[in-house]
Amino acid sequence: MKQLFYVLEYIQEVRFMVKQIKKTDKWLKTAYRSAVCAACSVMMSMQIVSADTIWDKFSTIMKDVYGKLVGISTLVAVVAATIALLVRMISRNQRAVDEATSWLKRIIITWIVLNSLGFIVAYLKPLVTGGNYSE
Repeated sequence: MKQLFYVLEYIQEVRFMVKQIKKTDKWLKTAYRSAVCAACSVMMSMQIVSADTIWDKFSTIMKDVYGKLVGISTLVAVVAATIALLVRMISRNQRAVDEATSWLKRIIITWIVLNSLGFIVAYLKPLVTGGNYSE
């Protein structure tokens, strides 16, 4: 009989603990929702500090990326051209010399195109400022 009493007492304690957890869970949900609402209201009431538009930011990012791309492409072009020139000078096989010469031409043309893109964009930008094609 004592064992049955202990089991019933244990069941009551478990029920009490479950109720406490549910109360705490409701309190946590309420606190979380309140915090989210407060954060959203603060974010919605803020004024925009930066006057930059998305296109100004995009332009800045693209200039940075293009500058790094030109730097990397110059380094790669110099290394590849050096290898092509060495193959051209050292090789006794005429086919290898012709391949090295064609690779050297491709490297130079690609490097010129990549570096001239910045000049083309800088020249075309004033022509199409604001979406208006002005002369």
